[in-house]
Amino acid sequence: MLEPSNNDELPVIPGKRYFTIGEVSELCAVKPHVLRYWEQEFSQLKPIKRRGNRRYYQRQDVIMIRQIRNLLYDQGYTIGGARQNMEGEIGRDDSNKSNQLIRQMVMELEAVLTVLKE
Repeated sequence: MLEPSNNDELPVIPGKRYFTIGEVSELCAVKPHVLRYWEQEFSQLKPIKRRGNRRYYQRQDVIMIRQIRNLLYDQGYTIGGARQNMEGEIGRDDSNKSNQLIRQMVMELEAVLTVLKE
């Protein structure tokens, strides 16, 4: 899971329903070709494909990509190790994902609050 310190360096995920690969690339600090490669390596990562095979990611996809990025870049996992870790996450209770969503929402609400105070 992403630690709060790692979330600080990445931008807040906007409250949109779908994100393009370019937007996800910026939100997760990962290049688009890397995202396409990760789709092949991580079976859980399946963005919606529409006209012309364009990818549209949902919020949970963005959170999952941030998890994968954290495992690979920050914690030093290999692709295989990160895959095993992610597969183990699916078998566990969803409380970790819920906690991460709650943490992200709190960060977004705090950002809105600071804007409103100004």
